[in-house]
Amino acid sequence: MISTLQIRNFAIIRELEISFHPGLSVITGETGAGKSVVIEAMSLALGSRADKSMVRMGTDRATVFLVLEPETILRREVSGHGKSVCKIGGEIVTLAQLGEAAAGQVDIHGQYDHQSLLIIEKHLGLLDAYGHEYTAAALKKTADAYLRFRAAKQALDTAAAHGAASARELDFLKYEMDEIDAARLRTGEDEELETSVRIMRSSEKIYEALSHVYALLSGGDGELASALSLSGGVRDILAGLTTYGSEFEQMANAGAEAYYTLEELEDNVRAALERMEFKQSDLDAALSRLDQLDRLKRKYGGSIEAVLIHREEAAARICGAENREALMADLARALTDAEACYLAEAGTLSEIRRAVAGKLERVITEQLEELNFKEARFAVQMESSEAARTEQGFDHVEFLLSANKGQPLLPLAKVASGGELSRIMLAFKSVIGDFDGVETMVFDEIDSGISGGTASIVGEKLLRMAAAHQIICITHLPQIAACADHHYLLEKSTSGSETFTTLREIKGEERVDELARLLGGRHVTGKARENARELIALARETKSEYRTNV
Repeated sequence: MISTLQIRNFAIIRELEISFHPGLSVITGETGAGKSVVIEAMSLALGSRADKSMVRMGTDRATVFLVLEPETILRREVSGHGKSVCKIGGEIVTLAQLGEAAAGQVDIHGQYDHQSLLIIEKHLGLLDAYGHEYTAAALKKTADAYLRFRAAKQALDTAAAHGAASARELDFLKYEMDEIDAARLRTGEDEELETSVRIMRSSEKIYEALSHVYALLSGGDGELASALSLSGGVRDILAGLTTYGSEFEQMANAGAEAYYTLEELEDNVRAALERMEFKQSDLDAALSRLDQLDRLKRKYGGSIEAVLIHREEAAARICGAENREALMADLARALTDAEACYLAEAGTLSEIRRAVAGKLERVITEQLEELNFKEARFAVQMESSEAARTEQGFDHVEFLLSANKGQPLLPLAKVASGGELSRIMLAFKSVIGDFDGVETMVFDEIDSGISGGTASIVGEKLLRMAAAHQIICITHLPQIAACADHHYLLEKSTSGSETFTTLREIKGEERVDELARLLGGRHVTGKARENARELIALARETKSEYRTNV
C-alpha cells in the first residue's frame, strides 16, 4: 500500500508531499493543474522510464519518494541531462532491482507501464485463481505428476550419462553406504538432540522453576494453601449456588473447569520433574551423537535428509552398475508410466480451464457492457502443447479484447490507451482483483468520454474494490469523486514568474464546494452545493452495502 508520496521539481510540481490511506482516494482539480503529473511521478518511482523533460524548468534535478508499506522507501532522481538514479531505502540499485521491489504491489492504469494485467505470463495464474474452486485440486495433481515425471526422467538421464562404474568407484560407494547405514540415521534426530542438550545444560534452572510451580499448585512448601486446594474450594462453594439460577450454574462450571485444568497441570509438572533426572553420561552421549551427525551432514550434504538421499543415490548407482540393463529398462518403464500420468492430469486440468475461461469471458464481457463498452468482446485464448510441460500443465493463456464493433481480438496492451484502457482494467479488476495479489490500484483518466450514468457505475465498482484494496483515482466527474473515502484537491498557483502545484486533502464544506464546482463549473451555486451533498449521501448509502462501520 502507498503510504506517502513526495515530489520535488517534477514537471510543474515544485514541492509536494501527501499521505494516502486505505480505501478509495480521489484526486480532483482544474484542467492543467497537473493531476496526471502526480500519477506519472508515482510511475517513475515504481520503475518506469525517465526523461529529462520531467525536470522542472530552472532546476537541475527532479526527485520522487514513494513509501510502500511495510516501510519500503523507493526513490528516483532524474537530472536535467536525463540521467536517472534509483534507490531503495537509501541504497543505490539498478532500475531492474527497483522494479523488482515494487513488482506486484501497485498497478497504475492509464498511459503507464505498471499494469500487471498486461503481463501475459500472469494470465494463466489469474485464470486458475479465478476458477480456484475447480482448478485447485487438478493443479495439485498435475504438479505432483510433473514432479514424478521430472524425477523419473532425471533418473534415466543420470543412469544413461554415468555409464558403468569402475570397481574402484563401487568400492568407494559401498564404503559410503556402510558408513551411513552404521549411523542408523533418523530424520529430525539432530533437532531432538539439540533440544535435549539445551534442556540438560539448563536442567538446574528448569528443575528449580518447575519445583516452585509444583509447590504452588500442590502446597508442598507448607506455607500457604495450594492453588489446587483454593481452586477446589472455589469449585465447591460455587457448586452450592447452582440452584439459584443459570448465572451461578455457569460460574460453577467455570470453577470446576479451572480446578480440573490446574489438576492436569499439576500432573504434567510432576511428570516433567521426574523426566528431569539424568546423568552426566546422558549429556556426553547426546553431544557425541550430535558430533557424529554433524560430521556426516558436513560430508554428505548439510542435513540428515541430504545424507539419506546421498545413501539412496549411492545404492542406486551400485545397483545400476551391478545390473545396468535391468535398471535401464525399469527406469524407462517408470518414465513412460510417469509421463502418461502427467499427460492425463494435465489434460484434465486443461479441460477444466477451458470451462473456467468460458465463464470468465461471460463475466468480464458483462462488466465491460456496464462500463459503456456495448460492443466489446473478451476472449481467453488458450493453446495447449504436450511439449510445453510445466508444473502448471501444458497450457498457454492470453487475454484478448475487442473494445469496439468491427475490431479484431487483440492482446490487452494493443487494444486501447488512456481513459479507455483504465475502464477496461477496471472491468477486469472488478472480477479478478481479489486474485492477482495487487494491493494498490491507481486509475488515471478513468472517466474519459463517459456520461453521468456510467460514472455512477464506475464509482460503485471502485467503492466495491476499495473494501479490500487501496484505490487511488484521478477524476473530473462528481459522481465518482463523491464516492471517495479521502478526497484530495490539486491546485495550480502562481508566484511571480513561477507556476507551481499543491495537493491537499479536503473535507466537509470544502469538499462540498469542490463537488459543486465539478457539477456546475466555475460558478458554484446553492443548487450545485445541494446536489453535491445529495451525491455524498447517495455514495454513503452505497458504501454501507459493501462495508461495515461506514
